[in-house]
Amino acid sequence: QVQLVESGGGLVQAGGSLRLSCAASGRAFSSYAMGWFRQAPGKEREVVAAINWSGGYTDYADSVKGRFTISRDNAKNTVYLQMNSLKPEDTAVYYCAARRYRNYDPSLENYGMDYWGKGTLVTVSS
Repeated sequence: QVQLVESGGGLVQAGGSLRLSCAASGRAFSSYAMGWFRQAPGKEREVVAAINWSGGYTDYADSVKGRFTISRDNAKNTVYLQMNSLKPEDTAVYYCAARRYRNYDPSLENYGMDYWGKGTLVTVSS
């Protein structure tokens, strides 16, 4: 079992930046693929970004490409989401997720993620 705790959410003006962090428990973090997802009010949860176990492969939703960067520090059991040039439509609860495999699988629902954090709210004002 993996526990995931997100932090770094908050209120920011459009055009601003935030960095989300996700701290994971357990010694297997370095062998897990990780992802960030978000759910806006009245909308379904969607993938934002994913990263494989080594950080060598990443994937992004088209809506955030060029603005968001996912990264990980396996020594700290932490995955990050750097969000730049934020837009009001980025407002959502952001969730961290982990998969019990080294690589994520875009062909699976939610990229095959097995564990989920409770989320952190990001609000972007116009």
